[in-house]
Formats: sequence, structure tokens, C-alpha cells
Amino acid sequence: MPLYAWILVIATALYALHRAALWMERRGWIYYVKRQPSVSTLGTAALSVQSILQPESKHVLEMKQQRRSQRDDSGDPPDPDAGEPPLK
Repeated sequence: MPLYAWILVIATALYALHRAALWMERRGWIYYVKRQPSVSTLGTAALSVQSILQPESKHVLEMKQQRRSQRDDSGDPPDPDAGEPPLK
């Protein structure tokens, strides 16, 4: 197969991956181009990984999730100064 055909195949595959990633982002499965994860989302993800590697830090993650669920269950409107978006 000639070189220009390989370049065309690679370019087409990259474009298809790009379109698939945009579709997955619209469905909310991944963050790709348009939406960036919030700082609290990245922090929670880091705590989850840390709780796997260091089980003694698991209580911090549990407390954070408990506080979030209590705030959501209170029925109050979300506090705009809290820095975290409301959970869906």
C-alpha cells in the first residue's frame, strides 16, 4: 500500500476517534474538549485512588460523600458560594 494511502487511513481513523469522543462527551461519559472537570471532581477522584492505595485515608472520602448527601437531602437550594455544582 502506498504511503499516501496509509496517511489517509490514519487521518480517517483519528477523525473517527475524535467524533466518537465528542459523542461520548455529549452523553456525559467523558470530559474531552468542551467541558472541563471541576476542581472538586478531580479532588474526589484523587481521594478515591488514594483510598485504594492507602486504606487509612478512606474515612476522608466517606466523610466527604456523607456531607454531600446530607447537603443534598436538606432540601435547601444550593449555596452559590460553596464552589461545587449541585449533583444531578
